[in-house]
Amino acid sequence: MNWNWQHNNWPNFKYQTADFQEYESQFLVNRGMLVGSIKYLDEDQRVLLKIELISNEAHKTSKIEGELLNRDSLQSSIRKEFGLQVKNHRATAAEYGIAEMMVSLYRNYDQALNKELLFKWHRMLCAGRKDLDTIGAFRKHEDPMQIVSGPIGRERVHYEAPPSRSVEKEMTNFLHWYNSSRDQMGRNNPVLRAGVAHLYFESIHPFEDGNGRIGRAISEKVLSEYIGEPTLIALSQIIEQDKNEYYKSLHEASISLDINPWLHYFSKLVLEAQAYSQKLVDLLMAKTTFYQKFDSRLNERQKKVIARMFKAEPRGFEGGLSADNYVSITGTSASTATRDLRQLAEIGALMQKGQLKGTRYYLNLDKVYYLANKSNYY
Repeated sequence: MNWNWQHNNWPNFKYQTADFQEYESQFLVNRGMLVGSIKYLDEDQRVLLKIELISNEAHKTSKIEGELLNRDSLQSSIRKEFGLQVKNHRATAAEYGIAEMMVSLYRNYDQALNKELLFKWHRMLCAGRKDLDTIGAFRKHEDPMQIVSGPIGRERVHYEAPPSRSVEKEMTNFLHWYNSSRDQMGRNNPVLRAGVAHLYFESIHPFEDGNGRIGRAISEKVLSEYIGEPTLIALSQIIEQDKNEYYKSLHEASISLDINPWLHYFSKLVLEAQAYSQKLVDLLMAKTTFYQKFDSRLNERQKKVIARMFKAEPRGFEGGLSADNYVSITGTSASTATRDLRQLAEIGALMQKGQLKGTRYYLNLDKVYYLANKSNYY
């Protein structure tokens, strides 16, 4: 089996541009809706949205690679990068590094992509690493760069990248394509360009480690260049929800230059990522309206539980909130929990579903979402 870079026409990927116009059009529609919604946020809410999305992407893009980082530390690091007040929270080198790279992506979205920027991102990602031979430069080791799984002696090779001796040439070609395609392909097909850029970079796999995180950052950079500001879309959030499908799609695209299937998969990811970001904006608006309506009527226990439930949004508190959950979160008695929950349902802050031990509670956001967005309908 030949890998894509071993084909005679590499790197001339084949795809049908006309097949993706619906995705491109929907991307623009979604972007317009998101921009329109953000206009209704005040300055504090906009900062909160920015920090939430960037820290979530930093967390999820690392989790895709099997690296579990502390989300609170990431958020503190990102706030610090933006010069915002932070709690005294010590971050690891990995947490600070990915936070620093994601903020760099946000700030430098319009900067030409070159080796210097890529090397800077790699140094940020790999700060403190002692297990890599080369940091802040392309790989140089003579061993094949392979993506493998399985026990030693029975490894399965999912992909083998071009040898290290070819990386400098391959990346020169990639960067030339990237910057020349900005005005050609990127003017009308930003989603396609983002998908091709991600696959092209991943196929070269130029670094010893960090290729996936940098490759996803490049995709977001493409989309940011097109709209003229940071995209703030939850691309890694959506990928991480089914990363097996992500790796499967990458593998299938790594053995052929016909990448139509990969681009269909990737285009859907982008639209889903936009939808998730829209939910976060709607949630911020709903949260503000919710507290305006109910905050003065909540006791301290109820405030603590409501805050915990909002933290679980937009996916929601898994399985709904039970009386036992309430006791666990607040440390109160079962009778007090039952009384507090009944009151929250009576004033309309929570919706109650089920009966007896199967009773579960959910944030009552349907009416709140409408109140928060009603000005959009006139």
